[in-house]
Amino acid sequence: MDSGIGLLAATAAVRRLRPDADLVLSLDPDGMPWGPRTPEDLTRRALVVAEAAAAREPDALIIGCNTATVHALPAIRARLEPGIPVVGTVPAIKPAAAGGGPVAIWATPATTGSPYQRGLIEKFADGVKVTEVPCWGLAEAVEYAEETAIEAAVAAAAELTPDDVTTVVLGCTHYELVAERIRAAVQRPGTAPLVLHGSAGAVAAQALRRIGEQPAPDASAEGTLTVLLSGREGELPEAALHYAEGRLLPAVTPLPDRA
Repeated sequence: MDSGIGLLAATAAVRRLRPDADLVLSLDPDGMPWGPRTPEDLTRRALVVAEAAAAREPDALIIGCNTATVHALPAIRARLEPGIPVVGTVPAIKPAAAGGGPVAIWATPATTGSPYQRGLIEKFADGVKVTEVPCWGLAEAVEYAEETAIEAAVAAAAELTPDDVTTVVLGCTHYELVAERIRAAVQRPGTAPLVLHGSAGAVAAQALRRIGEQPAPDASAEGTLTVLLSGREGELPEAALHYAEGRLLPAVTPLPDRA
């Protein structure tokens, strides 16, 4: 679940680990973007989207959004667990800091500077130089595949990123869809290759662990894909096909009836 196509990163990661998985993508086009909303309003919207997904009786629910995890994870877990395990998306600060830094955390303005993110920095990056970089407009530009806006937002965030940064944490799932553009913008000539840390792979693996499943890649397997748009069945937004993660998914097919 997510407000928009930021969930594609985690969806693609699950699809690569388990091609046979039946996937339900629950988006909120009626309420997006979530970032500018108050924490209380965002939580209300996220609960509606989570419950729409839960009605399809999934084995687990991934919150494919850092901002929603920051503000709504406790409420969603309180509503759905223990019946449905809920896996949040946390910025990959711990593995990034393990490299020694300096580290930059690219995140939405709503997440940058939040007590939640600051808590992760204090817990996992003590002694490491960390710069929090607010990426104005980048998630929205990625959501609609607006090339000029993506280029401008990436360039603006790169300007705020110190030259000595060796590692960038992609603190919004939308950013993982344009990871190589971010690398190209931040990489300084004559320096070691920039390290990028996203969350999609770890989140997908954690979801499988929570339900006792193992990765079982099988090129011949093909799970179904159902898309919910503010609770209504529909199709992936056209912008999703602009990205490799969206093109990885098959045509939308209905979930089999579990009754």
